[in-house]
Amino acid sequence: MNKTFYKKLFFTVVAWLAGGLIFFPILWMLLTSFKTEVEAVATPPSLFFRPTLENYVAVRQRADYFRFAGNSIVISVGSTILALAFGVPAAYAMAFFTSRRTKDTLLWMLSTKMLPPVGVLVPIYLLFRDLRLLDTKLGLIIVDAMANLPIVVWTLYAFFKEVPREILEAARMDGAALKDELYYLLLPLSLPGIASTSLLAIILAWNEAFWSLNLTGANAAPLTAFIASFSSPEGLFWAKLSAASSMAIAPILIFGWMSQRQLVRGLTFGAVK
Repeated sequence: MNKTFYKKLFFTVVAWLAGGLIFFPILWMLLTSFKTEVEAVATPPSLFFRPTLENYVAVRQRADYFRFAGNSIVISVGSTILALAFGVPAAYAMAFFTSRRTKDTLLWMLSTKMLPPVGVLVPIYLLFRDLRLLDTKLGLIIVDAMANLPIVVWTLYAFFKEVPREILEAARMDGAALKDELYYLLLPLSLPGIASTSLLAIILAWNEAFWSLNLTGANAAPLTAFIASFSSPEGLFWAKLSAASSMAIAPILIFGWMSQRQLVRGLTFGAVK
């Protein structure tokens, strides 16, 4: 009894320490956003200070936060819908019409996530320039969707594999076509998995910075570019940069907390197999 209690206590303490270490940078950034620039760079750091909102006021005066936030919402949701449009049929085919090359294809798709984005920056930039997709929301929707497609296919594949084949076979015996099988059986049965995958894709697209900084300018810039705009040749203004970062991560952080149960289930579902 005592051994079990101390074992649970140990893992509870370890879990809280790990959570504290992960959350500490966010907490420090939030605290810094309420300091003056002098207090933000003070050595040693000042733990006790008089909070001020001047950094948030300065950020709002310098840039139109809601325009950047609107771009982030459009790009994140649009890229997720596009990724699902390609990912659902691909995962369906790999889950229920497997071949000798299915696992190799899945591994190859996942291996593309290991490619440094800078390695393909030049050809994608030239392609987008010729197609007039530079500094457009459509361009970022396409590139974010393609970047997240391997994760979308892998996650949906795990969910689809959990659906009993007998249900689909019974539908085929009743004369259901493939599209009926997909839209009227598989999608409703896998709705929690699709929701979890959508949440993950939205978060990944929201946090994407590399393509946002290299393929956009003033018109389609999302919140990642909004944060980068506070790095100037004069130097880094840590307090204002912290305020801008806090404003940028606040929507997706709240969204993630509200949907964490569905998100964790989507990441771990099918892992036992």
